[in-house]
Amino acid sequence: MNLQKQSMLRAALLCALILSDSPAWSASLLDIYRLAQSNDPSFEAARYTLEAAQQKIPEARAGLLPTVNVSGNAAKTNTKTTFSPSPAVNRDGRTWAWTLQLTQPLIRIQNLFAYQTSQHVVEQAMAQFAQAEQELILRVAQAYFGVVSAQEGIVSAQAQVNAMEQQLAQATHGFQAGTHAVTDVYEAKSRRDLATAQLVAARNDLASRRADLEKVVGPVPYPLATLRPEVVIPQPQPNDIQAWANRAQENNPTVRAQTALLAAAESEVRRNRAEHLPTLDLTASYGKNYASSSLTPVNYTTAATSQQAGIQLNIPLFAGGATTARVNEAVANQHKARAEMETARRQVAADARQAYAGIENGLSQVVALESAVDSSNSAVKGNQAGFGLGIRTNIDVLNAQQQLYSAQRDLVKARYDTLFQGLKLKAAAGILTESDVTEISAEMGK
Repeated sequence: MNLQKQSMLRAALLCALILSDSPAWSASLLDIYRLAQSNDPSFEAARYTLEAAQQKIPEARAGLLPTVNVSGNAAKTNTKTTFSPSPAVNRDGRTWAWTLQLTQPLIRIQNLFAYQTSQHVVEQAMAQFAQAEQELILRVAQAYFGVVSAQEGIVSAQAQVNAMEQQLAQATHGFQAGTHAVTDVYEAKSRRDLATAQLVAARNDLASRRADLEKVVGPVPYPLATLRPEVVIPQPQPNDIQAWANRAQENNPTVRAQTALLAAAESEVRRNRAEHLPTLDLTASYGKNYASSSLTPVNYTTAATSQQAGIQLNIPLFAGGATTARVNEAVANQHKARAEMETARRQVAADARQAYAGIENGLSQVVALESAVDSSNSAVKGNQAGFGLGIRTNIDVLNAQQQLYSAQRDLVKARYDTLFQGLKLKAAAGILTESDVTEISAEMGK
């Protein structure tokens, strides 16, 4: 997608919110990701880095192709000349020349290796850009999930405030009727105030999360779509942690970039060693020169045309040790690249295992919290009924309500955290793409 199309898409998405007559419209994760593609400065820098690296191939290929140069010069000489016994006279001379020269490399082994190096450099840049694409998805998803978690956290916090208000009103009415102690009123008021403070904190958290998202995307069309409650987060497929680790070690963009870097370093070693070898070039030239002069008693004019063709052999004998030093430097860089590749392989395998464990633990936590929400909801209803009958205290009801809303808040966070771990696992394996963003967006409500 070129920059013009991306800018048009971003404008269309922003206008959709402004012009939409439906208050139920909300931006999806896919909408926000496409905005980020055209508006994230880090991703834009990665795109231009790739474009710059792709020029390495034509730059290196130029060393295998002919070069054509034109050179020329012109001069004029003015003198005062005396030829005895004649008096002094002013005389002048004029010269000009130009040459067209073609050089075609025939044998330059180092240039062949330089061309191979350029291909590996471009492979590395492409892998790094793929990594930047995956990182953009992760940054957008993490920021997006942070905002929607905060959105749902405000809903839960507001519901908690409303419940505490109702409990405070019930306790106050009971105290006035003489059926409840004043301590019930104080306790209910304390919990109501605490819930209000938590609502304020939730609103501050939402503002902070939105600021984080806008660092990546720029101006964001709110509200954002949230994950539907009935959506079941799937197990990773294949359900084998070692399979994911192995795939990460082979396919992760960081590993592919380091592999290409190692190949480029090996080509550089061969290129520098080839600097010891002779070179052979085909040369051809065509030129003209002209000279006229009155500096002598007899004026003259000459004009000549030259044509040359031949083979030029160059045998390097000694370069002060520079070639040997460059070979040693290239060998050291080769060893460094090999070590960095192994480091990358170990790191991505660890990342894959960590993300896989995060999904497993997250799914277990979601199941437990869903059960906790159901149980807490039943506990609230039971305690409220018992409070009305006088067999449960006000503090029992307040504790049950607080436990319910805490479980609801934790459940929302656990679902988004688990979903994000799934994206991280695919990123570690090098298979995270826009289609994954599309799938998640399809599971979100408006």
